[in-house]
Amino acid sequence: MAHSPTATPFADLDAFTALPRTAGLALSADGTRLVTTVATLSADATRWRGALWEVDPTGERPARRLTRSSAAESSPVFAPDGTLLFTSARPDPDAGAAEDTPAALWALPPVGEARVVGTRPGGVSAPLVARTSNRVVVTSATMPGADDAEDGPTSDAARRKARKEKGVTAVLHARVPVRYWDSDLGPDEPRFLTAELPGAEPAAGTRDTLRWRDLTPSPGLRHREASAALTPDGAELVTTEVVAQPRGDQHVRLVAISTTDGSVRVLADDPQREFGAVALSPDGRHVAALAESRSTPQQPPSVRLVVVAVDGSGVREVAPERQFWGARPQWGPGSDELFLAADDHGRAPVVRVDVAGGEVVRLTGDHGAYGDLQVSPDGAHVYAVRSAVDAPPAVVRLDARTPGQEPQHLPGPAPVVELPGTLTEVTTTAADGTRVRAWLALPSGACAEKPAALLLWVHGGPLSSWNSWSWRWNPWLAVARGYAVLLPDPGLSTGYGAEFLARGWGAWGAEPYTDLMALTDAALERDDLDATRTAAMGGSFGGYVANWIAGHTDRFRAIVTHASLWSLRGFGGTTDAPWYWSREMTPAMVAANDPSAHAADITTPVLVIHGDKDFRVPIGEGLALWWALNEHWDGDPQDLPHRFLYFPDENHWVLTPQHAILWYETVFAFLATHVHGVDPLVPELLR
Repeated sequence: MAHSPTATPFADLDAFTALPRTAGLALSADGTRLVTTVATLSADATRWRGALWEVDPTGERPARRLTRSSAAESSPVFAPDGTLLFTSARPDPDAGAAEDTPAALWALPPVGEARVVGTRPGGVSAPLVARTSNRVVVTSATMPGADDAEDGPTSDAARRKARKEKGVTAVLHARVPVRYWDSDLGPDEPRFLTAELPGAEPAAGTRDTLRWRDLTPSPGLRHREASAALTPDGAELVTTEVVAQPRGDQHVRLVAISTTDGSVRVLADDPQREFGAVALSPDGRHVAALAESRSTPQQPPSVRLVVVAVDGSGVREVAPERQFWGARPQWGPGSDELFLAADDHGRAPVVRVDVAGGEVVRLTGDHGAYGDLQVSPDGAHVYAVRSAVDAPPAVVRLDARTPGQEPQHLPGPAPVVELPGTLTEVTTTAADGTRVRAWLALPSGACAEKPAALLLWVHGGPLSSWNSWSWRWNPWLAVARGYAVLLPDPGLSTGYGAEFLARGWGAWGAEPYTDLMALTDAALERDDLDATRTAAMGGSFGGYVANWIAGHTDRFRAIVTHASLWSLRGFGGTTDAPWYWSREMTPAMVAANDPSAHAADITTPVLVIHGDKDFRVPIGEGLALWWALNEHWDGDPQDLPHRFLYFPDENHWVLTPQHAILWYETVFAFLATHVHGVDPLVPELLR
């Protein structure tokens, strides 16, 4: 018997979808202003729109909204004079722009209205501002062969217009990749553009939009999703750069680009390591970055913290005995210490690292996962966005010197939400003697007399961890419907050391699977869980595991597999990053770990979910799985227990609000039918 829903937003999918979502932080140079982005539903509930909010760093005043428009605002960053820069596609009232304009760079002074200061035909994104000058750098999609001209036959606008007028969408590629996550690449390319920010508000009736200079006129794919930072004086842009290698491979190096003439200096180039998460020290002498080692069929990657000399004199590992998965380092004001948060046993605590000696001090003592760190200019405080499996993102303040502290929550723009249950942990010993753990979200009222059904939820990645809040994969929606949700970190999970990762590397169907079964067995020893009513689900790599489970056990009453790998033989060459997966997926690995080889053994009802715009796990995987389930069903077609939820316009995650609601409605209806035995249900809009 299912538990009745509890009176929280999680019991109502519309109410859950309407909850405000906080993300990102920007701190002013003087430390007095802290800005975050909050996404809320549009009036028609079909999209989320971001707005900028100011949070008081002292925690005394309530948050106040800074921007309001029909378009979204994002990417806030402060200029040295206190002006807040951000990007938005809202119409420019001074230019009479239409509603469908590309994102422009806006400037909001400490007093006054926001105005457009920079535009491009392909839009602008990811603004960076120098610490001690008015140098600004943005990323802008630009057509090949376009120059700095604002008009004329060689301009970006002219090249775009020519293709549009002729109805041409074709792209000629010279190398991989051709797609990335959910986007076709080309024909335009990401370029870095630079300019000097204007000063005061221009005189009435005049405009002072920036005149951009192209720093990377022939980037190819060198700067796709680059991590970048400006030197304090704005003289150089330090950024990651993709380097093509033979046989379709690539690696990522670290370079410095002059903002004066576009000349490039290589700071760190190691084909066996890829650099990312770039941060420049306040004294301008060093770059902090993460260096991910190149994996092999036998060895998973590792992520180390490194410091790179800006003068090109070398790379040094800091705290080399540790790994820093998911971290984004931030410098202290003295350029002698770093602050970062990384995966650690189902958490992501904030640590302070001494650059010279490598000493690591853990500042947070709770189970939270922290991100978007900002260090106050006096080095006394660290501001962050904190979430946890049981807490949505919120802005907090930490003391930069106190180990093991609890965070101070600052008055934020999003309300506190009541959960429909509680969070605990499950630990056990795996078959090889390794200790493994999981979070367990329990519904209120679950007890021996009224045990809850168990839903095993496998994370994606595969190099990932259940340690933070997810709006997309939220266990509390299931908890509100009476399910206990088990969130395990099996082999291949990050935050448990190199050996733990290596246990599942190249052996996806071995330790990850056996770890999950061991943790499921351990959870079901509790008398408040019902071992006769269980289901399993997962997305991406979690979907792969769900498919593997379906072909190897019938212990679950239902399985949900989203954006999942089905045929490893077909996946490698069709995904958007084939060079990465080929490092692990040898012919022997594929043969030993291919779920499609066990299609005939699947007896559990399976709900397949896939989006057609998913380029990381292409739609062919979902179609092949759906055919296999039909091909091996020899009963009456009317009695086929499997279902396929197909989204023609969605990607790897299913992001639009109403489709996300339909996703959960379909999943919960499928689970109710097969776990609780209720009559088959179909969401109203899918009937």
